[in-house]
Amino acid sequence: MNSFPCRSCGATIQREVLDLGIQPLANNLLQPGDVGKPEPRFPLCVAVCTHCFLLQITETIPPVTLFSEYLYFSSFSDALLAHAADAARRYCHEFQLGGKSRVVEIASNDGYLLKNFVEAGVPCLGIEPAANIAAVAVKKGIPTINRFFGADLATELVESHGKADLILGNNVFAHVPDINGFVAGLTTLLAPSGRVILEFPYACDLIEHLEFDTIYHEHIFYFTLVALLPLFERHGLKVVDVERIPIHGGSLRLTVAHRGAHPASDRVERLRAEELSKGVDTPRFYDGFARRVHHIRLELTQLVSDLKTRGKSLAAYGASAKGSTLLNYFGLGPDIIDFVADRSTAKHGRLTPGTHLPIVPADELSRRQPDYALLLTWNFAAEILEQQAAYRQAGGQFILPVPRVEII
Repeated sequence: MNSFPCRSCGATIQREVLDLGIQPLANNLLQPGDVGKPEPRFPLCVAVCTHCFLLQITETIPPVTLFSEYLYFSSFSDALLAHAADAARRYCHEFQLGGKSRVVEIASNDGYLLKNFVEAGVPCLGIEPAANIAAVAVKKGIPTINRFFGADLATELVESHGKADLILGNNVFAHVPDINGFVAGLTTLLAPSGRVILEFPYACDLIEHLEFDTIYHEHIFYFTLVALLPLFERHGLKVVDVERIPIHGGSLRLTVAHRGAHPASDRVERLRAEELSKGVDTPRFYDGFARRVHHIRLELTQLVSDLKTRGKSLAAYGASAKGSTLLNYFGLGPDIIDFVADRSTAKHGRLTPGTHLPIVPADELSRRQPDYALLLTWNFAAEILEQQAAYRQAGGQFILPVPRVEII
């Protein structure tokens, strides 16, 4: 790994944590006619800054390449819809949001979260960089701007819409290469007594639960609280609350405000102390991660190879970004897996990146009834197992790859 400057603090990074090889872009789903054409691939390696201890990938893919057209629609997940509705109700109640408030969501996707504020009569605005997804949100009646968020757009929004009482960013903070510019934009856009609430996968869960497939080119960062505190401090912001939430295999919900605007919850210092006791501010916390991931790789590839030798049929469920990382790193292609079932109609008829597995509707799993299905979207396991009750009742079994290989 070549050294490079930390995107947060600027220190030189030289410590590799995990190398996942040369990988295609995880959401670059191919059309059947694309097979045989050049498919962009880039190194996928994660490293840690030994100054601020921010985990980050080594290569930066321009956001316009990743997000100008996107095929992930949040509304296809019942669990995500319920999570969004619960959060919106809570924020409206706790922060007493009403007709004179202003909510802005960064990377608002198809309006799955903001629709709850619209229904509650709270003025809101979505910022969504993918034109195709922004158009869907607008059709639903969600005010949406098709732009990338940063310091410049924040200044424009203050002039055109005013400052925001609540800024939301669910699963976007880790996607932004210019993290200092992003946080500077938050400072500009946030009202003096407002709050920013960010949700993102938690790096401690990634390391401890071997969630290596959370690593892909869109996810530039993997955050701990310890790594984030100095970043916000540099921009005049303070973390005033933090919660651990189970979604996406373990996430943090971070509340940030202008320095001095709100008292900090005891939960902030408790989590900080917990992270320090684990050693997240030392290289040893990250040592051994690559070896443990390699063990899962050997175990799963041996399992599916044995099943194929015994004449068993295999499919996969979930044409997800994490699934792309796993399939490509493990080398699981059409010789092992027949197809990938997925609920999103936007993905049907396409092929998975790199491995070129056909993506079919979710009900094809019970119709074709493969003996085993590799559950690539293990972070929504409970929801999917319930939806696929017919497949399981007919004898189909799921293989869970993370945090340990098991058949259910």
